[in-house]
Order: sequence, then structure tokens, then C-alpha cells
Amino acid sequence: MATVVIPFAGSEGKTRLHSSRRIRKALAHAMFCDVLAACLSIGRTRVVTPDEEGAAAAVDHGAEVVPDPGGGQGAAVLAGLAGVDPGRILVVNADVPCVVPHDLRSLLAATPAGCVALVEALDGTTNALSLPSSEAFASLYGPSSSDRFRAHAASLGLEAVSVALPNLADDVDTMEDLTRLQLRAGPRTQACLAELEGSLV
Repeated sequence: MATVVIPFAGSEGKTRLHSSRRIRKALAHAMFCDVLAACLSIGRTRVVTPDEEGAAAAVDHGAEVVPDPGGGQGAAVLAGLAGVDPGRILVVNADVPCVVPHDLRSLLAATPAGCVALVEALDGTTNALSLPSSEAFASLYGPSSSDRFRAHAASLGLEAVSVALPNLADDVDTMEDLTRLQLRAGPRTQACLAELEGSLV
């Protein structure tokens, strides 16, 4: 079994998604819940979040909740990795609502033993990581982070491979992203979009 860490910043991590905080919160939560559902079938799942609603959903579904220490996504992932034994570890962003368990199993299967694998978005940021241990992670998120993660792995003497998995590569930053992915998104995201339909103008 693998350990999965999901950093979830809540609506404040999605300021470009919509001008309405209420809509951002609803959509961010729905996407997170679709990601959470996929991850829970893979193994022990740890959610790092300052969001009370997200934490409650995680507990309700049997995930562990780790308090977000502040300081951004990298700091959140480090908190989630603390105390995790070496082995199969995935870090999955909370804004990839198309992900299904098969995608995560495929990422694990594509990771050479003792090595690092990553799934990058079209803009070169990093949506998912497969790690052999918590020590293989460094806080390198941001523009072109996939290049930095590969370089970091090389500095540790680890092979790093890129894995092409469309459901993990397609993240959501804007409503245009969500509209493009809507028919592939998970059930909670689709239901939220249907509920908010009249407000998304």
C-alpha cells in the first residue's frame, strides 16, 4: 500500500478561479473531494489543510488530517510527509478533478524502484509526485517546478522520470480550465458545476 499526501489550501488557493469567494470555495471543495476519493482507494491518505470543511470531509472519509503550518504548498507537503516511512509515496494536488484510482496506480507502476516520478501540467508546474521516501522531496513548487524536481532528484543520485497521465496533468486554475474539463471531471465537481450553473457568469 502507498501513502498519499494531498495539500489542500481551500478557496484561498484558487484566487483566479472566480471573483466570488463563495463560488471559489464550493468548486475548490468539490474538486478536492473528487481527488480525495481517488486517493483513498490507493492507501493511507493524509490531507494537509487549514480549511475546516476540507478537514471535516477528510475525516468523514477515513483520511488523516495534518494541520497546515502555513508557508505555501511546499511547507504543507513537508508537514504531510513528516513521519511517513520510506516506501511508495504519492503527493497529489487537490485541483486535478479528473483523476481516478487507475491514474494513481499507473503513476506508481511507472515509477522505477527507488526513483522519483512526476506528472507535470502543460505550464511546467508539478501536479503529482511519486517518491521513494520523504527525504526525496524538497519545496520546489512554482513556475517550471518540474525541471527543479528533476534536478533535485539528480542531486540525490536518483533517477527521475516524467509520466504522461492526462487526468493528472490537467489541473484547474481558471473557469476556462474547468469548462474545458467539465465532462471528464469527477462526480462531485460535475454536481457542483450543475448546482452553480446560474451563478457562473
